[in-house]
Amino acid sequence: MNALVPLPVLLPLCVTGLKLVIGPRLHRFQRFISLAVLGAVLVLSVLLMVAADRHGPLSVHLGDFAPPVGITLVADRLSGLMLTVSSAVTLLVLVYSLGQGMADRDDQAPVGVFHPAYLILVAGVSCTFLAGDLVNLYVGFEIMLVASFVLLTIGGTATRIRAGSTYVIISLFSSVLFLVAIAMTYAVAGTVNFAQLAGRLQEVPIGVRTLLEAMLLTVFAIKAAVFPLAAWLPDSYPTAPAPVTAVFAGLLTKVGVYSMLRTQTLLFPGHRLGDLLMLAALASMAVGILGAVAQTDLKRVLSFTLISHIGYMVFGIGLAGRGSISGAIVYVAHHITVQTTLFLVAGLIERRDGTTELTRLGGLAKSAPLLAVLFFVPAMNLAGIPPLSGFIGKLGLMRAGVDAGGGWAWALVAGSAATSLLTLYVMAKVWNLAFWRDAPPGAEAEGVVLESAEDDEPGDDEDAEGAGAAGGAGGAGESGSGKATGSGSGLPVPAGAVVSAGFLGQSITTTKRLPWPMLAATGVAVALGLSYTVLGGPLTTFTQAAATELLARTPYIEAVLGR
Repeated sequence: MNALVPLPVLLPLCVTGLKLVIGPRLHRFQRFISLAVLGAVLVLSVLLMVAADRHGPLSVHLGDFAPPVGITLVADRLSGLMLTVSSAVTLLVLVYSLGQGMADRDDQAPVGVFHPAYLILVAGVSCTFLAGDLVNLYVGFEIMLVASFVLLTIGGTATRIRAGSTYVIISLFSSVLFLVAIAMTYAVAGTVNFAQLAGRLQEVPIGVRTLLEAMLLTVFAIKAAVFPLAAWLPDSYPTAPAPVTAVFAGLLTKVGVYSMLRTQTLLFPGHRLGDLLMLAALASMAVGILGAVAQTDLKRVLSFTLISHIGYMVFGIGLAGRGSISGAIVYVAHHITVQTTLFLVAGLIERRDGTTELTRLGGLAKSAPLLAVLFFVPAMNLAGIPPLSGFIGKLGLMRAGVDAGGGWAWALVAGSAATSLLTLYVMAKVWNLAFWRDAPPGAEAEGVVLESAEDDEPGDDEDAEGAGAAGGAGGAGESGSGKATGSGSGLPVPAGAVVSAGFLGQSITTTKRLPWPMLAATGVAVALGLSYTVLGGPLTTFTQAAATELLARTPYIEAVLGR
């Protein structure tokens, strides 16, 4: 079974090489092998999770080189669960993107862009979850960074380039800081292997150990978008295509949370920075949810709630008890799924009505009841309405806070309750504006602009006008809803056409009939979120065992070092 540990990393990378050889040809085969490899990664992840639960952590030394020389990959209960949830989510997002017609248009690039970049991203996420040392954790981060920049800027509009540049600058800063922390760790301990560091760091002077802990926490807090290091997120994620935004919001920040969980329990037990973590958790909750209250665009609302709910996970890490770690793990799995689902729904709304601006939406509960259900269930789950999984995770964290006692713990219990109520208010606000109220005048017109034409290159207006003329007849015939005006160009656009480029320079036509793969993928994501409620008992038992294993440290160390 140990031989299976590297496969979630190797399979996507090998298939990426095959795709680059194929290039833009054989579209159906490209789609098939992408779905097949992600399906295989999901099956492998489930097998590793079950094996780790039954037999303890699994480890493999690549090339049979022992630490600290060799590359060590480890799958325990925590990494197995994270792999399983992330694999399921990335597979669903790929199905969604195929339905949207994004990946089908890779032939407009010199080589197929979306599929290879997406598979590299999956490989990076898997590498991060399985990494048994700091260097390979860094490598996983960098693999994700390279793929993320490609996916964020896909289409090449000015807005996406600006947002992607901000993301890359922040990520490069954190990468440099991470490299410095790795070098300092190796200088004082003579190794970067987690299992060896677990013992050797206890012999390092307390001041040096605290400095290393602070540096690593800063790196991971940037990745996880913990306040005050989260300002980059609301401006970066909403500009990307809907499937990209969904997988970024659901997964990439949780990679930072996972890294905090791993290092704080294994390398820095009884850490001295617990109070600082709880302060950051409380600030993230407060600033994030107040930012969400102030927004009128659905994607930005969800981006700020993402920052807010990262605070719940940091809350559990800061308390550092069995109950709080278990609650944090439950909440990470819950939030990956629910946040991804909500961004997928936002993409469906944008696909249908051409915008996610709440002031321009309305009447969706009546005109699109299925879409309303797909939003309502995960929205209530995010708000923590009983008995959904969001409530299970929050209840576990708040109970751990009450049991721990102390000023910070009680402050976070109160902050968690207030944040949950404000999340419910924000979701109710979105529901009332986008779904419940009557549609504002002109909201029923198809063909509104997905991206501002002023963000495109010179000459796009003429191309878009031609595209509008070519595609308008079909759209007008279908809806008969008149004309919508393109942003930036000032030109009327026939219904059923758009002014500016969407994905890879292709215009995207809004439609009231959403592609069935998009709806199916979103529906399965909703069901996956609900399954955490149905399986709440086994899930809680599993996460409690994972928390016990993390805090004990011995099973992990023995699996790697063989003693």
